[in-house]
Amino acid sequence: MSEPIHHFTAKVPTWSPYVTPVDLATATEAQLKAMKVTPSNTGFSPYVLTLAHDPESLEVRSPLFNLIMYGKDGLSSAERELGAVGASVVNRCVYCAAVHASRFLGITKRTEVIDAIFTDELDARLPPRDQALFDFAAKLSTTPVEVGADDAKALAEAGLSELEQLDLVLSAALFGWANRLMHTLGEPRA
Repeated sequence: MSEPIHHFTAKVPTWSPYVTPVDLATATEAQLKAMKVTPSNTGFSPYVLTLAHDPESLEVRSPLFNLIMYGKDGLSSAERELGAVGASVVNRCVYCAAVHASRFLGITKRTEVIDAIFTDELDARLPPRDQALFDFAAKLSTTPVEVGADDAKALAEAGLSELEQLDLVLSAALFGWANRLMHTLGEPRA
């Protein structure tokens, strides 16, 4: 078996679960129904197959994930991905950081942003709007109780509407949860 990965990269590693994922050939009707709406609508990853052990939760989780990360109004898709990267860096989730950095790069082609984040982490220096997004996602992931009106004001000053601010809260908070699931259910491998 390959070695676990502990450094940030935009190359998406393989995620290896600690428990045996649900086998599609023997999945229950409830499990199959819950997997119909996968997080990215691209197939059944080992992660989704692992979450399918609890089909009731998965059936709620996937549509919520899709609405938060792929919503059509508010924050752009790239900026939602940047929020996910910020949370994932704080939470040391190498897999999620890679997936969402890769998506950010696929949308923007702005390698300098991800390079700065993966090199300098919380000390990364980014263009002003990106900096505001990243700093907020990192703060929300580090000390959510300390996020307040001044943080909302800083986001507004960076040009984020109230809907964009809400989308950033949702994407960063979603990854506080997703990162913890990834860490406890498996690990990234080379």
